Amino acid sequence: MSRSRRDLLRWQFDLTWALFDYHLDRLAPEDFLWEPAPHCWTVRRDATGAWVPDWAETEPEPVPVPTIGWLSWHIGWWWSTAVAHARGRTPRAREEITWPGDGNAAIAWLRGLREEWLAALVGLTDAELDATAPLPWQRDPEHTVAHMTGWVNAELMKNAAEIGQLRLLRAAREAGRV
Repeated sequence: MSRSRRDLLRWQFDLTWALFDYHLDRLAPEDFLWEPAPHCWTVRRDATGAWVPDWAETEPEPVPVPTIGWLSWHIGWWWSTAVAHARGRTPRAREEITWPGDGNAAIAWLRGLREEWLAALVGLTDAELDATAPLPWQRDPEHTVAHMTGWVNAELMKNAAEIGQLRLLRAAREAGRV
């Protein structure tokens, strides 16, 4: 990958992260499990005390509105999978990835994944960036690790916007403005 493409992907990631970090800095503990609608997905304790996400193998119709807790788990799941692929490791199964249990721990987890992601990208060679990427296309030869990096940027931007909107909506409702 040429330096200019690498720089563009890094610039895009840094911009996306800055927008996400803006919301992370402003999240309150009560934001994470606030249910914005009766039909929502969240994270719940299972019989062992682990925090697990609501999940369906086939996306339901209508799609449930996620909580910030669910979204933070979702980011942790797909991003830890992307980090594993970028480092040539086998990712953990979705069922093995649980939510840390509170907002501060979730924020620390996501910030840690950012550091892992950046460390994984720094070490990639041009040949590795041009190699076929397994995520999220299941080894479609048309998609490279560079494509995966762009996908991480886009997916993070989408999830950051969802978290930001939920945070703002909850604050507006609490203030009686909605």
